[in-house]
Amino acid sequence: MIAPARVAAYDILSALSAGRADLPTAIAQARRRLSDDRDRGLAAEIATGVERQRALLDHLIGQCSKRPLDRLDPEIVDILRLSSYQLIYLDRVPAAAVVDDAVNLAGMVGKRSASGFVNAVLRTLSRRRRALPLPVRPSDPDDREKALDYFSITLSHPRWLADRWYRRLGFAAAEAWMLFNNAAAPLTLRANRFKTTPEALIDRLATFQVVVRAGRFAPDALIVEEGQPLRAPGSEDGSFVVQDEASQLVTLLAGARPGPLVLDACASPGAKATAIAASLPASGRLVACDVRGRRIDLLRRTVRATGAERISIVQADLGQPLPFTAQFDCVIVDAPCSGLGTLRRDPDIRWRRDESDLAALADDQRHMLRNAAAVVAPGGRLIYATCSSEPEENDQIAAAFLAEHRRFRARAANGIHPLLPAAVVDAKGCLRTAPDRHGLEAFFGAVFERRDHM
Repeated sequence: MIAPARVAAYDILSALSAGRADLPTAIAQARRRLSDDRDRGLAAEIATGVERQRALLDHLIGQCSKRPLDRLDPEIVDILRLSSYQLIYLDRVPAAAVVDDAVNLAGMVGKRSASGFVNAVLRTLSRRRRALPLPVRPSDPDDREKALDYFSITLSHPRWLADRWYRRLGFAAAEAWMLFNNAAAPLTLRANRFKTTPEALIDRLATFQVVVRAGRFAPDALIVEEGQPLRAPGSEDGSFVVQDEASQLVTLLAGARPGPLVLDACASPGAKATAIAASLPASGRLVACDVRGRRIDLLRRTVRATGAERISIVQADLGQPLPFTAQFDCVIVDAPCSGLGTLRRDPDIRWRRDESDLAALADDQRHMLRNAAAVVAPGGRLIYATCSSEPEENDQIAAAFLAEHRRFRARAANGIHPLLPAAVVDAKGCLRTAPDRHGLEAFFGAVFERRDHM
C-alpha cells in the first residue's frame, strides 16, 4: 500500500503541473481527503519542498536518468520530484520505502511501463545523495555564469530572476534573498485589536502550550515558535488573524488616525481592512471592495470573524471607475502583483511567473491607481502597496503616478504612524522590507497626498 501522504503529495504536484490550482489551494484540497494530521503535514511538507527545490531536483533527475525532463511523461516527472525530495531532505524516511512507493505510484497513475525507469533513477540518486552533483558556490562572485548556475540550480530560482537580482542587488544580497526564500516560513499572527491585545493573546495562547514571540517590526505581530494556535480551543473566535509581518506593516501607512472614511479597494481576504478598521474613530467607516464573488465571500467571513463592525463591503472592480465620489480620507490599493516578494511563503510563484509578466501587471497597476486616485478627497491620502520585489511594480509605478497626477505629492512614510519603525522606510520615504535587511518578505508601500489646491 502506498503511504497516503505520498499519494496526496502526488495529487498536489499533479494539480500544479496541470495548472488546475496554486499551491495553497492544492494543499487545502488534498488535506480534506486525509484523516491523519501527520499525513496532512507530511503531504504539505513534501509538496512545498518540491516547489522550493524544483530546479535542483530536476537537475539531479536529469543527471541520474540521462534524459531531459521534457521528454518524460508529466506523471513520471511529478513522481520523481516528490521521491527525490524525500531521499535528499527527509532522511528519516527509509530509502527503500520511498523507491517502492514511487514504483507503485507509477502503476497507480497508469504508467506501469515506466516502473523500471523510476526504480533505476531513484536508486542511482540514493547512492549519490551524500555527494550531489550540483554547481558549487563560486569563489569569485563576479563570475556571472557560475553565480547564475549556483543561483538557478543549487538555490533553485528561475535563471531570469536570479540574473535580475544579481545585477540589481549584487551577489551577497541576491544569495541572502534566495536562502531566505528556501527556508520554512514561520506562522505569523496579528492580534485583533477589536478583541484583545498582543500581551493578552500571548498569555492566552500559553495556556494551550502555544509559544509565540513578538515580531521585530509590526506592533501586533506574533511569531509562533511552538504549538498549534489554529487548533487551540477558541481559535475561531477572531482574537487573531494569520497575516505576514511585512503585510501588517502596510496597514500602518494609513496612520494612527486614518480618517472617518477609508476605502480598501482590493480588500480580500480582509486582514489589512480589519486591522485598519480597528484604528478608526467610533463614527468611522471603512469600505472594503473586491471584484470577484468568491473573494467577497472570503472577505465577509474575515469581517464577521474579527467583529469589525465598522466595515461595509461593496463588490467593485478597481480596473473600472469606482462607484464613489472623491470622498475618502484614505484609500488603500494593495495591488494585484507578481507576488515575487513572497517566494518563501508561496514557492510555486517562482515557477508560475515569467519576466514578460511584469509589463502587463504594471499596466494594470497604473490603471488601478488612476481609478483609486479619483475618489481621494482633497487633503486625503492614497496608499499603493505590493508584495513584489521588482521595480517595475514599485518605484516605477510610483514615479509614473506622480508624473501623471499633479494634484498629488509624495508623502514620506516617516512619522505617518508612531509605531512604523524607521528601519523599514527607505531613503525615498517608502516602506520597503527585504529578506537580507529585515528577515521579512519583500513588500513595498508608497504614500501620496492629494493637495487641497494646485
